[in-house]
Amino acid sequence: MGKRKMRRRDFITLLGGAAAWPLVARAQQVAMRRVGFLSGLAEGDPEARDRIAALRDGLEKLGWTPDRNVELDYRFGAGNRDRLWAQAVELVQLKPDVLVAAANTALAALRQATQDIPIVFVQVTDAVGAGIVASSRDPAATSLA
Repeated sequence: MGKRKMRRRDFITLLGGAAAWPLVARAQQVAMRRVGFLSGLAEGDPEARDRIAALRDGLEKLGWTPDRNVELDYRFGAGNRDRLWAQAVELVQLKPDVLVAAANTALAALRQATQDIPIVFVQVTDAVGAGIVASSRDPAATSLA
């Protein structure tokens, strides 16, 4: 009878512990964030690949690892304005937490597609003259470098 009680106690302890596993697993999960990246270049373009590598590297240095705690969505216009604008709309529909525009044309397309999602832009010429930011002292124009 003593062995039987011991087994029952072990079973109850095991069952109780197993019931807590999903709670522990959920507590350890990190919120997945989503970043949308838009470029006017073609997907296979070496410059586009370099920009993506720089984005991934920068995110990882800040603790954001693709497929672990951040999901990256890439879209490319491949030199076609209509395609670029369609890709911008597609990215916005994915509801990312932030968008990254690589160059003026991508920024223009994203700004047309949303006013609600923050847009980080790189390689944009004359952001003040284009009316993107009020001045070079505008907090929106602060460099992350």
